[in-house]
Amino acid sequence: MNLYAPILVLGGIALAFGVVSLVMGALTGPKRYNRAKLEAYECGIEPTPQPVGGGRFPVKYYLTAMLFIVFDIEIVFLYPWAVYFDSLGMFGLVEMVMFVAAVFVAYAYLWRRGGLEWD
Repeated sequence: MNLYAPILVLGGIALAFGVVSLVMGALTGPKRYNRAKLEAYECGIEPTPQPVGGGRFPVKYYLTAMLFIVFDIEIVFLYPWAVYFDSLGMFGLVEMVMFVAAVFVAYAYLWRRGGLEWD
């Protein structure tokens, strides 16, 4: 238990700091509410009424999210491979070529679907 004591103390301090910050902000912060402050923030654009179901998003938003996730996963796997490249030999090279080819297929799919075009 002595090994975990510093970690538990640091976690307690972090938790206390977060709670105290929130409480102090709520107690000492200004409380001047007006109509503009209570409206939803839309980046300076006047909000437009939305349908009851929330409306439909274009597929491009989802394709962009997929592209982001695919390239994040690629970096997560490429970094350790680059660090241990010498010790992996030909097996590591072949596996990484297959992985990059699979990522390229996802990239080509996104490109064909128009996920990279911002009109």
